[in-house]
Amino acid sequence: MTLDDVLYPPLEPLRTGRLQVSALHEIYWETVGNPHGIPAVFLHGGPGAGISPRSRRYFDPARYHVTLFDQRGAGQSSPLGETRENTTGLLIQDIERLREMLGIERWLVFGGSWGSTLSLAYAQAHPERCLGLVLRGIWLVSDEEIDWWLHGVRNFFPREWEAFAGHVPEAERGDLLAAYSRRLSSDDRAVYTPAARAWSRYEGSCLHLLPHPETADAFTEDAIALGIGRLEAHYFRHKAFLRPRQLLQDMARIRHLPAFIVHGRYDVICPVRYAFALADAWPGCELRIIEDAGHSSYEPGIAAALVDATNRFAREGHFAGR
Repeated sequence: MTLDDVLYPPLEPLRTGRLQVSALHEIYWETVGNPHGIPAVFLHGGPGAGISPRSRRYFDPARYHVTLFDQRGAGQSSPLGETRENTTGLLIQDIERLREMLGIERWLVFGGSWGSTLSLAYAQAHPERCLGLVLRGIWLVSDEEIDWWLHGVRNFFPREWEAFAGHVPEAERGDLLAAYSRRLSSDDRAVYTPAARAWSRYEGSCLHLLPHPETADAFTEDAIALGIGRLEAHYFRHKAFLRPRQLLQDMARIRHLPAFIVHGRYDVICPVRYAFALADAWPGCELRIIEDAGHSSYEPGIAAALVDATNRFAREGHFAGR
């Protein structure tokens, strides 16, 4: 089974545009599919990773009308890698501005990795605007998850971690987040660009169950690395601008919504225990563990489960009880 076996065929946007969301930030957006179909919104990961043409392909274009956008500082939004005026609360406001601009009353919220975090935060802020959620690669922003990404991944990818840690002097390696944050927030391109490439390559090297060196190489391209490096460090440093355990403590606000969670058994970016923690707090959700997958939504098993989820929601309007 390949990725093309499970995703819908490539398609072009129906509409594209740019929305000025502040004096500083302008975000790129697009819609795909059937204008009369089920509304859905795609929330990309990172933070800072942006959308790609493959992001459109998890939804039946005859059944869905999907809105995709690059979050502040990511992808085709501008300015790239900008951390000022960039918080979870402001991203939630941007989602609502897009929804209102497009005249959508309620939509299915689809997000993976950081996109799962933002999906949960958005849904808990605006449950009345959500038809349901499809989530992948759960990240709940605990101190343990951040520490795992910075240090624990070395247990599975020691050489990749050594390259990541080795970008900063040994004396600074006791606090890698602070060391990288200083470099990534520098105004000197000669300082922030190599730091962004090192940060992003580390993540890109650890996404899949099986090695994909081309992914690690792609993550070092400046258009990707700057968004991922700067924004991930920014959101890590501020604990995603959420209260401790906020996403689990506020589950009562969305427990009534249908939800489908997909997680790779060998996801070392976002360990699987946090998907179980979320499912335990959400008795009505359906959790599917993909036994031969890591973190990437482009691994065939994960992609197949996500497509199955959107197809089932289109047919039935719910997930659990299959």
